[in-house]
Amino acid sequence: MRALGACTASLGSLGLMRFFGLPWAWSLAAALGIGLGGGGWRLLRVVFKTALRDLFGLSVLLRVKYKLRRHQRAQSTVPKMFQDVVRRHPDKAALIYEATGEKWTFRALDEYSNAVANYFCEQGFRRGDVVAVFMESRPEFVGLWLGMAKVGIEAALINFNLRLDSLVYCVATSGAKAVIFGGELAPAIAEVNGMLGKNMVKFCSGDYNADVVPADTRHLDPLLSAASKLPPSQVPLKGLDDRLFYIYTSGTTGMPKAAIVVHSRYYRIAAFGYYAYKMQPDDVLYNCLPLYHSAGNIMGVGQCLIHGLTVVIRKKFSASRFWDDCAKYKCTVIQYIGEICRYLLNQPVRESETQHCVRLAVGNGLRPTIWEEFTRRFRIKQIGEFYGATECNCSIANLDGKVGACGFNSRILPNVYPIRLVKVNEDTMEPVRDSRGLCISCGPGEPGLLVGQINQQDPLRRFDGYVSESATSKKIAYNVFQKGDQAYLSGDVLVMDELGYMYFKDRSGDTFRWRGENVSTTEVEGILSHVLNQTDVAVYGVQVPGVEGKAGMAAIADPKAKVNPNVLYQELQKVLPPYARPIFLRFLPQVDTTGTFKIQKTRLQREGFDPHQTSDRLHFLDLKLGKYVPLDEYLYERICAGKVAL
Repeated sequence: MRALGACTASLGSLGLMRFFGLPWAWSLAAALGIGLGGGGWRLLRVVFKTALRDLFGLSVLLRVKYKLRRHQRAQSTVPKMFQDVVRRHPDKAALIYEATGEKWTFRALDEYSNAVANYFCEQGFRRGDVVAVFMESRPEFVGLWLGMAKVGIEAALINFNLRLDSLVYCVATSGAKAVIFGGELAPAIAEVNGMLGKNMVKFCSGDYNADVVPADTRHLDPLLSAASKLPPSQVPLKGLDDRLFYIYTSGTTGMPKAAIVVHSRYYRIAAFGYYAYKMQPDDVLYNCLPLYHSAGNIMGVGQCLIHGLTVVIRKKFSASRFWDDCAKYKCTVIQYIGEICRYLLNQPVRESETQHCVRLAVGNGLRPTIWEEFTRRFRIKQIGEFYGATECNCSIANLDGKVGACGFNSRILPNVYPIRLVKVNEDTMEPVRDSRGLCISCGPGEPGLLVGQINQQDPLRRFDGYVSESATSKKIAYNVFQKGDQAYLSGDVLVMDELGYMYFKDRSGDTFRWRGENVSTTEVEGILSHVLNQTDVAVYGVQVPGVEGKAGMAAIADPKAKVNPNVLYQELQKVLPPYARPIFLRFLPQVDTTGTFKIQKTRLQREGFDPHQTSDRLHFLDLKLGKYVPLDEYLYERICAGKVAL
């Protein structure tokens, strides 16, 4: 802080000296003298190492802000921005569907979405109505929500992996009056037809099997073919603040929540990606991510709708076909999320993995342990790692390829982008307050909760929340930066280094304390997976009766029972401190993941290390023997009774 104070003083003196007409050289020398005299050597190092990064970041921020203001004044919307792209190059390929090789031009996508808008208006749907979209990734998915947006109908984008109660819950909480489902998901709709309510209108897109779909379902494809492809009559929209669609959180803990995405948020996410990573309209982006998720539908498809890129849509991620697709379609940008990069590294070497045109990989969740190996093996020039949730107002981005960093915040001008890492109570994850009742900022090297100051008048800082008001209120803290303000609570723990680079540590609730130390599940997962040649691993804390804190447990995918627990322990002794080594191991056929390739731990945490709860192989780290031993019911009872040292 002293160094920052010295910087402020020296910059102030520089301005005063120029005011009195002294030459720049004299003014600069004097200002530097004041800064260095105040202990500013450390700050000079920060300035020297980060000035170019910060200036570029500032230019991106100002560019997006300027364009947002222009769109606000013009009362623009995402469909209007898309119309500008269609006018510029109507016959260029907008979307390519990998499954069939079908190419949709911008004109074709425009006409399809016009038909959607006109048909649903004819059926009595109006601005503010909600229609759920439940289908696998393909061009029609984009055309459906885009067409509805043209007339103010809001789409609820449902995870196509959901079934039964979770599916009904997501459709119901959105307030949807209708559901459009893909023919491939007809059995899932048939299972819950009685629970959707008798007034729910159902449309089937794609293959229509009368023996499977509910009897009152309409086949959407012929209805759209007969609808007008002319632009729909203008519906009065407020512009960028209007709701566009709903995206659901992945539900790694509890039921998914419907996050509200307004037009300005869609533009902001897509534009930051475009300008931050210097994309161009002639880039071809490979998108194998689910379109019900913001990474696939906004960061990916948004480059098509807003900036005119061609986007290749793959129905589902395939590690074995990934590089073949990239080479075939001459892709220059790829997207990743969660564990995708690790899955690719786990594939056998193939010719296409270096015979491609890809220069940029954009996404989040690339583990630091495999970062350099990924870029080296697949010859990727730039990693565009970023941090951001669908609903958050504190997104950050890695602009210069700093290994392991998910973004940065300027140490020179930290208030330009009002985000902070704040100290939290490690047990409750509640922000710690100072004597004035304000949150306490973390210094370099101190893990903290990422928060972003809320300003509803600023599209870059607004927080639109969720459909559920109670869920929204839980994500807002008051009196954070100053009295009377509000800030969004990300729920994620990050750490910042001296240069302002930020590194993801854990999601709220994943970090646990053991033997007086904080254990980051994300870090331990990365190390374990690396030791086991990119095997799926889930790490979490489990409560042991009578023992303070939580003991570490690792669930390891080992379908062929090849992992030797004690060979693993020998390796862990080399790379993990004693408190971070898992006390319990669970070997299972596969580790559950969400539809966005995040490790799913809810069931595993609930079952803990109790052999009564599972038939999977369990092991316990016997510290006296210095090895893992099989965990049976007898040993489990002794551990619970406090008769075994942990």
